Amino acid sequence: MAASVALLGVPWDEMSSYRRGAAAAPPLIREAFRCESSNDWSERGIELTAQNVVDAGDVPAASGPAMLAAIESAAGGLLARGLAPISLGGDHAITYPILRAFAHRCPRLSILHFDAHPDLYDEFGGNRYSHACPFARIMEERLAGRLVQVGIRTVNRHQREQAARFGVEMIEMRNFHGDFDPAFDGPVYVSFDMDALDPAHAPGVSHREPGGLSTRQAIDMIQRIRAPIVGADVVEFNPAQDVAGLTAMVCGRLVKEIAARMLENGQAGGR
Repeated sequence: MAASVALLGVPWDEMSSYRRGAAAAPPLIREAFRCESSNDWSERGIELTAQNVVDAGDVPAASGPAMLAAIESAAGGLLARGLAPISLGGDHAITYPILRAFAHRCPRLSILHFDAHPDLYDEFGGNRYSHACPFARIMEERLAGRLVQVGIRTVNRHQREQAARFGVEMIEMRNFHGDFDPAFDGPVYVSFDMDALDPAHAPGVSHREPGGLSTRQAIDMIQRIRAPIVGADVVEFNPAQDVAGLTAMVCGRLVKEIAARMLENGQAGGR
């Protein structure tokens, strides 16, 4: 099988508001993804090889607007080659430039966003490109036609107003049911913030928010996506806060199941 999924490391956490460290995550996610403690097969029986999931390396280090531009360029380069990127963050600020790269290729893109936080602030601490703001920028620029957020449990008044402004479908944990299915009818981008999971499943994050999803619930939702997944990111894993490599292994499993779903439906790489 020809390569159609590419792993792109984005070792950048300059826009983190509380505790930095996510920039160190990409090599550990790669290591977990290929760890010999498991095998190369997804739960649904897709083999992930070096031929169908290639490693595109890391975005070269830069700062501020230069790094935003570099991330957009790297993601756009992969898309131009027919590769569906799974970006390994880094903090959640990386999602905005990645979605800019998709803008002219997927005009009706939907986003499935796993997170404890809506990340819809207009600005945070005076920074409009903070990791607390990417989905405000994405929806302002109409980079997606639909935004579905799952796992949310820290919403303030401003972010509720922002969600209403942008027509966000927000599934708060207090209302979550395990059989939730957003039923997308077009291409989907999956953005997975590791703090969507309960800290018992993923302690290696900067913002631990009890009461989140289980790893099983998250994987089940990914496997229920029937529409083509054209790109994804796994962000906000902070190795300095991890316990016994647990969160790294969860990241590796999520990458495996997302990549498998891309390959399984035959849509990765734009086919």
